[in-house]
Amino acid sequence: MKKSTTKHAFMPKMYCNIFGHDYQVSKKVTYHVKEYTCSHCKKQLTTNSNGSLIELTPKFKEINDILERIHNSRMERSKEKRLVSSIY
Repeated sequence: MKKSTTKHAFMPKMYCNIFGHDYQVSKKVTYHVKEYTCSHCKKQLTTNSNGSLIELTPKFKEINDILERIHNSRMERSKEKRLVSSIY
């Protein structure tokens, strides 16, 4: 029984080694920064400052969380400004 569990854990990695990863956007941090997850082996990537895909480490996860919070607060302030300027 133990062998079948190891086979199933090994299959997604083998699939990705043969056919390549199937990355899907798992989280939109900003318009340009996104987090991706492979649908088979669950490997996570993010975009760095140059726009390249890199592995999502705890450091980059923290950076993305802070960046998302800043982005969302700016978008909220922008909506408020548009609302106030449309009234006048």
